[in-house]
Amino acid sequence: MAVVDAAPERVLAVYAHPDDPEISCGGTLARWAAAGSTIAVLITTRGEKGTTDPDADLDVLAALRREETEAAAAVLGVTEVHHLEHGDGDLDDTPALRGQIVRVVRQVRPDVVLCPDPTAVLFGSGYFNHRDHRVTGFATLDAVAPAAANPHYFPEHRADGLAVHQVRSVYLSGTLEPDTWVDIGDTLERKIDALFCHASQLAETGEWFREFLRASAEEAGRAAGVPYAEAFRRLDLAG
Repeated sequence: MAVVDAAPERVLAVYAHPDDPEISCGGTLARWAAAGSTIAVLITTRGEKGTTDPDADLDVLAALRREETEAAAAVLGVTEVHHLEHGDGDLDDTPALRGQIVRVVRQVRPDVVLCPDPTAVLFGSGYFNHRDHRVTGFATLDAVAPAAANPHYFPEHRADGLAVHQVRSVYLSGTLEPDTWVDIGDTLERKIDALFCHASQLAETGEWFREFLRASAEEAGRAAGVPYAEAFRRLDLAG
């Protein structure tokens, strides 16, 4: 078990839907941003199907969700947000998607990448992981290693002045096999405030939901020996 104290210099969080970073690692991103890390977020889908209203204008919702993402990023201290604009629920792990992620990795040049754990599928008997999460996780892992660090993958990036880049560590969120925790005691409320920026997705915005989010962070904290934490499975790729 490891509780991470040091903040990486540069960070990229890659997630499927506009509110996924806040739910998955918002406290960690806020903690690292406060410590001086440069934080970038990459969202792979438009998130336009985040409604059960059959008459909803999905283009309007997608635009609103971009605005909510920018507002949440400001709360967390995120420096830049990238959007790939793939269809919500229609994401496929293709060379094109991997190339898009590699491009952003080579632009941002992160020490640490955070993304969903694509191997975590079944959570008890009441929930299984969204397909977009799984696809984003696998595509990100393939983009990070070996693609981003190898000049023979997506060599066209060189024409845009993008050099290869070796990511040092990957933090997988939403994992069934956590081995690394980040203490978010000082940033839990910022995580919650950022999540509440995604008002289009929240049926419950009262104190009950805030307490639910605190209880989830408290559960992770018990495993780490701190009041509140976020849990990850960490992969170390470079010495």
